[in-house]
Amino acid sequence: CCLINMKHTDGVIAMKSCCINGKIFDWNIISRRSCFRAGVRYYVRGIDSEGHAANFVETEQIVQYNGAKASFVQTRGSIPFYWSQRPNLKYKPKPQISKSINHLDGFQRHFDSQIITYGKQVILNLVNQKGSEKPLEQAFAKMVNRLGNGMIKYVAFDFHKECSRMRWHRLQILVDMVAEMQNEFGYFLVDSDGTVQLQQDGTFRSNCMDCLDRTNVIQSLLARREVNSCLVDLRCHSWPFCSALFPAAWADNANACAKQYAGTGALKTDFTRTGRRTQWGLLMDGWNSMIRYYKNNFSDGFRQDSIDLFLGNYAVEEADMNTPLHEPKDWKFLTLPIIMVVAFSMCIICLLMAGKTRINVNVIKNINSNPI
Repeated sequence: CCLINMKHTDGVIAMKSCCINGKIFDWNIISRRSCFRAGVRYYVRGIDSEGHAANFVETEQIVQYNGAKASFVQTRGSIPFYWSQRPNLKYKPKPQISKSINHLDGFQRHFDSQIITYGKQVILNLVNQKGSEKPLEQAFAKMVNRLGNGMIKYVAFDFHKECSRMRWHRLQILVDMVAEMQNEFGYFLVDSDGTVQLQQDGTFRSNCMDCLDRTNVIQSLLARREVNSCLVDLRCHSWPFCSALFPAAWADNANACAKQYAGTGALKTDFTRTGRRTQWGLLMDGWNSMIRYYKNNFSDGFRQDSIDLFLGNYAVEEADMNTPLHEPKDWKFLTLPIIMVVAFSMCIICLLMAGKTRINVNVIKNINSNPI
C-alpha cells in the first residue's frame, strides 16, 4: 500500500504480521530514498540548485487490519542549504558553509516542494549545538526565521548533549515536546470499503549530520507513538504495542539506510532494538565508525562515481577521434610481443631437453655399473 509516491533509487521494505490477543494485523515499513542528489556520505551534503536534499528518505509506516489501512509518513534529509564536508583523512572533517551562493533560494525551493507534497513541516534538527556542528544549527534556524513561512516549525534538540552519560531516557523530552503537533498531523486512514477516513496533514522532517543514526532513533520513537494510536483507533487493542518485531524492524531499517549512504550499519541500533544503551552497542559503534573512516576516505569516491554514472549525472562524451584501440598497428607494435613469445618458448624447450638429457645420463651410468 503505497500512499505517497516519489521518485526513488533504492530503499528498504519490512513486512511483518503481528498477533495481539488473537487479533492479527500486518505492519510494514517502506523507506524510499530519493534519486535526486544521490550519493554517499561526505561526498554529497546539503542541497542542489533545485532544492533537492542529499540522503532524502521518505519512510512510511503502514498498518492493515480487517481491510482497513493506515499510513504514517516521516521524512529525513540533509540540512537544506549549500554546505560540504569533504573527506580529508581527519576522523570528522569540518563542515564548510558556502559563502558565494544565495542559500535562501534553494532553501525555499526545498520547503516549497515539501509543503506541496506533505503539508505542514516540523523540522527536528538533532545536530550538536556546539563545536563544528554549531554553525550549521545556527544557519538552519536563521534561514527558517528569514523564510517566515507559517507552515514550517523549527525544533532544535541537541541529541548528544541530552543523551550524554547514557541518559537516553531524556529522548522522551523531545517526544513530549512534539506530541501535540503529532496529534494535530494525525495519519492517513482508509476503511475496508476504500473510503478515506483521515488525512495526514503534515510530516516531521528529521535530520542530524548524516540523517542516519540519531535520526532513525527519533523516527522510531515517533512511529511507535503513532502505531499505538492507530491500533486503538482500529479497535485492534487498547494498550501499548510491545511486540519485539517493532524495534527489530526499525533497527533493520536503520542499518539498510546507513549501508546505502555511509557503507556500514547504523550506530545506536542497540537502543532501537532494546530500548536502552549497552556496552556492547558502544563497542559495535566504535567498530562501525572505524570501517566508515576507511570507506569514506579510501573507497567512497569510486562509489560516488558509479552512482553519478548510473543516474546519468555524469555523461561520457564521445571523442572526435578514434580511440587508440581502434587505430591500426604496424609491425613495430608486434616486435616486442613476438620476441617475448620466442624467448619464452626457447626457455621451455631448454628445460624439457635438459630433463631428458639428465634421464639419459642416469640410464647410461646404471648400465655401466651393472654389466650383463
